[in-house]
Amino acid sequence: MNRYINRRIKHCVLLFFLLVIVTPAVSAFSGADTVFRQELTFTDIPDTTVIADTITSQQPLLSAAPATTQPASVTPETVPTLSLVTIFISGFIGGLAALLLPCIFPMLPLTVGFFTKRHQDRKKGIRDAVIYGLSIILIYVGLGMLITVLFGADALNTLSTNGVFNFLFFLLLVVFAASFFGAFEIELPYKWVNKAESNTSRKGFTGIFFMAAALSLVSFSCTGPIIGTLLVQAATSGARSGPAAGMLGFSIALAFPFVLFALFPSWLKSLPKSGGWLNSVKVCLGFVELGFSLKFLSNVDLTYHWHLFDREVFLVLWIVLAALLGLYLLGKLRFTHDSPVDHVSVPRLFLAILVFSFSLFMVPGLWGAPLKSISAFLPPQASQDFDLYTPTLRTASKSTTSLPADVTTRRYENLFDSPLGLRPFFDYEEGVAYARKVHKPVIIDFTGHACVNCRKMEAAVWPDPNVLGLLSNDYVLIQLYVDDKTMLPVEEQYISPFSNRKITTIGALNSDIQASRFNTNAQPFYVLLHPDTEQPLVSPQGADYHPTSYAGYLSTGLQAFKKLK
Repeated sequence: MNRYINRRIKHCVLLFFLLVIVTPAVSAFSGADTVFRQELTFTDIPDTTVIADTITSQQPLLSAAPATTQPASVTPETVPTLSLVTIFISGFIGGLAALLLPCIFPMLPLTVGFFTKRHQDRKKGIRDAVIYGLSIILIYVGLGMLITVLFGADALNTLSTNGVFNFLFFLLLVVFAASFFGAFEIELPYKWVNKAESNTSRKGFTGIFFMAAALSLVSFSCTGPIIGTLLVQAATSGARSGPAAGMLGFSIALAFPFVLFALFPSWLKSLPKSGGWLNSVKVCLGFVELGFSLKFLSNVDLTYHWHLFDREVFLVLWIVLAALLGLYLLGKLRFTHDSPVDHVSVPRLFLAILVFSFSLFMVPGLWGAPLKSISAFLPPQASQDFDLYTPTLRTASKSTTSLPADVTTRRYENLFDSPLGLRPFFDYEEGVAYARKVHKPVIIDFTGHACVNCRKMEAAVWPDPNVLGLLSNDYVLIQLYVDDKTMLPVEEQYISPFSNRKITTIGALNSDIQASRFNTNAQPFYVLLHPDTEQPLVSPQGADYHPTSYAGYLSTGLQAFKKLK
């Protein structure tokens, strides 16, 4: 009977692990919009909405000396609360995954048994277990806060667009994956572990706290890669409290079972026994780490215009990783510490089917299929060399992307990819001047190479026939990348009156335009502008993943422009 129960619980654990495989990668890139800061200081401004009837004349945005006046039109943009929620959820799922690792899972019955047996009074045992769980939370949240204190919120915000750090993050996650595959173990100095264990004999709260510290240190060989990945994600999210939020979710998931089983110790008998399946969890997480690492390498490639890691290369690697994971689940691929797979259980079979299906789902993307469900994680569609999809959009939307004969080239057009066959301008002054000439409104798209929500908008919303028709026929599109590292000509470099920093790159220039003019620094950010007054036609907005709603936003701006034309 017990063997039957153990088998059922193990199956449930494996089915749950499907969420662990898929969700961290998804949540890692589905948080807040990209944020790019350069020690900008925002001042409070009135919360008013710009509408067409109240537009007044204003000097052009960029002149010999950049303007310092801040419009009273847009409230300061802060990192959305959703980012912290997403980071917390990612941390929580990471904590649940850590529970299924060989360094943590066998400790559950031992630790809970210690608390329930050290006191004749069961209530005191439960109390100690609760203190133990709270101590785990305190330790990990303290680690998250320490990261913020050491590096500072501004420094953490710049990591998402820094090529060197993105490449280091890529290498770090590859190392974590190798550790999960069994190449080596990441361990902390023995002195730390011995010091924590030597204090566990103390009475009261202190002893219990050091027991939690000892668990954290001893289990670091398993939890370290998960913690490191969470801290990388949180540090590049742009959220000041991101590391603490991630560690809070992680520690709650890690501590809760210890308290739960202390409340109901009889449940310990239903836990599946330790075995080779715990190592399988580690290996599966290793594949997830490798897939996650590729996004950071893609950020570097896009930011510095290497064009070595385009969309089809990224997809090939993800397809291969998913296929290898499927083979591993079927027992066709084994690592050093793996136990032989004599037979494939039903949960492993179902997981393999889902993983192989995901691998096949990505194959059409090699010929340009949009793959909208994962498009936010992929390099831009325009980076693909062989694309059968984009040309079909022009016919469906009845759009035209050609420019007049007197506009044969655009500044920086060799640096940036043009999405969906559109021909955007990449320089503010050039785009506005052209819009005045053709008497069309402007849409400014403040975007970034590392902005996943920007890619999602371009892949899932802009291809809508109504949206694409408005963008290509009725507006002059200006895309301003705020994280590009291309140096400006020396004569165009200047000291920003807004941030008091020297503006030396294209990204810094575009970021300064967004911050000084619109008092925000989040991407994507869309501004519908009147080219003559250089004032917003309607209130600017961020990402809107509903094509109908976004098309309505563009139509409202077009109507406002026609009233003033």
